[in-house]
Amino acid sequence: MEVVIQQLVNGLFLGSIYALLALGYTMVYGIIKLINFAHGEIYMLGGFMGYFFINKLGLGFFPALILSMAGAAIIGVVIEFLAYRPLRKSTRIAALITAIGVSFLLQNGMIYWLGPEKKSFPQAIEFKNYQLGFIQISNIQVLILVISLVLMVGLQLIVKKTKMGKAMRAVSVDADAAQLMGINVNRTISFTFALGSALAAAAGMLIGLYYNSIDPMMGVVPGLKSFVAAVLGGIGIIPGAALGGFVIGLLETITIALGFSDYKDAVVYALLIIILLIRPAGILGKNIKEKV
Repeated sequence: MEVVIQQLVNGLFLGSIYALLALGYTMVYGIIKLINFAHGEIYMLGGFMGYFFINKLGLGFFPALILSMAGAAIIGVVIEFLAYRPLRKSTRIAALITAIGVSFLLQNGMIYWLGPEKKSFPQAIEFKNYQLGFIQISNIQVLILVISLVLMVGLQLIVKKTKMGKAMRAVSVDADAAQLMGINVNRTISFTFALGSALAAAAGMLIGLYYNSIDPMMGVVPGLKSFVAAVLGGIGIIPGAALGGFVIGLLETITIALGFSDYKDAVVYALLIIILLIRPAGILGKNIKEKV
């Protein structure tokens, strides 16, 4: 029982990473109905940018985090402008194939540039363990959870309280009507990509600090699991993506605690299939009937 409880605690920290990634998926889908499969690679680039800023420029963790988020936001805007905007009026399958192509381009570009080997992420924050009864928590885990929650709350405030957030909600409902009301749709979509990419970069840096390791393929599996989290919570719904991320993190660590670590990925995808069969719109989603 103690092992299970410890793994549940670990699941909260892992789930917060999945939640940050899932938010990027769900925001982009909510705005332009696109599954951005290159999102996991933005997460990877965030880890490498953090590595560069800390290891090469000697910056502290928090300045490196801010710069990585800013750099990823710029990359996200560039990807949207070059790869997705020209296909906005095309079929969804064309945009989806392009997203997969961008994902492979970023992966292989990083492998060509830096090599396929894992790199040791610099320990910019001294590691400390705390004992709370039989539960063991590190300062890195607490940092991950706190930063993730702050970013999630900040995102919710941006979406609900700012002018750009209102524009995002308007475009997600009806882009043409929003444009007639004077909203710059292109700028709103670019801002959405920038916001999602910044969150992904933060997740990449945090996971690099936690595992002390990064590599060009590190975004593949977390990217897929975060997509599962977004669908699980309700794709296009921001609180649903956060909830789905924490559910996936908890489910994965419980599977490990029960001795089935080899099957943790299979359990996550099996849950997705079950949810889609029982509740296709996700936990917080609503089934919408469309007229023929």
